[in-house]
Amino acid sequence: MADHDLSGFERTTFTHGGTTRKVLRRGTGPAVVVMAEIPGITPKVLEFAERVAAIGCTAVLPVLFGTPGRDPNPAAHGWLRSGAYTASTVAKVCVSREFTLLATGRSSPVVGWLRALAAAEHQRCGGPGVGAVGMCLTGGFALAMAVDDRLLAPVLSQPSLPLAVTARRRARIDVSAEELAVVKDRCANGGLRVLGMRFRGDRLVPGDRFAALRRELGDAFTAVELDDADANPDGLISPHSVLTEHLIDEPGQPTRDALDQVLDLFRDRLLSDRGAAAGVRSGLGVPAAEAGSPPGR
Repeated sequence: MADHDLSGFERTTFTHGGTTRKVLRRGTGPAVVVMAEIPGITPKVLEFAERVAAIGCTAVLPVLFGTPGRDPNPAAHGWLRSGAYTASTVAKVCVSREFTLLATGRSSPVVGWLRALAAAEHQRCGGPGVGAVGMCLTGGFALAMAVDDRLLAPVLSQPSLPLAVTARRRARIDVSAEELAVVKDRCANGGLRVLGMRFRGDRLVPGDRFAALRRELGDAFTAVELDDADANPDGLISPHSVLTEHLIDEPGQPTRDALDQVLDLFRDRLLSDRGAAAGVRSGLGVPAAEAGSPPGR
């Protein structure tokens, strides 16, 4: 692939709590917040967003790190420049106070900003609620965002925080105990469903993490766990990115089936009568202005 020029995507900004970030948007209908993996919003992340828009939703992509549209593949910029770009992005994330990489029992501070974005997008786009997809570093953010009743369809794609450097961290996800309790209650009493996906051999997303989510959320957590052999062999790293870099976009492929499950969740929860009923049960439709400033150019 090559760099994406962002054609077809509206470019805006969103401000909350004194922090302004760029936001890309495509489509119409209920909002789905798409949070990219490192090194940022790559052409393949944008392809995923285009699929979200194609089913009748608005794909909303906050720029949390990296250069939107830049292709990290060395074929696009050469090994030296591509490696330097990825390393620079990782370094900036590591020193940022917005991302909690190692600590257990708490969410990254950026999640508050993301909740406000989701609330404002629900107000803007309408519908029964909002969906969210987190990938790798941002994977667990979708779970922490689900303390807000507006979030009806959280997807955790290869959630990699906290970094699995100890046994305790391997069995945890980056959400506080208080937030997890709210999500558990929504699962038990509000019909919330949480979708997670990983490759079985992925050391960044150990099986212990998904086992813990099963224990905490019960049948409300659907785990899609793929064999490493199911990954696109052209990926530059070992099997990791289910919806983007390691997707084999062909009918019958396990990664394509995983992608279809994500889109089906959005259809069910955001576009169907069932989703509308879930929104009513959750008390959605409350003005979201207090959660953050409306996006603007």
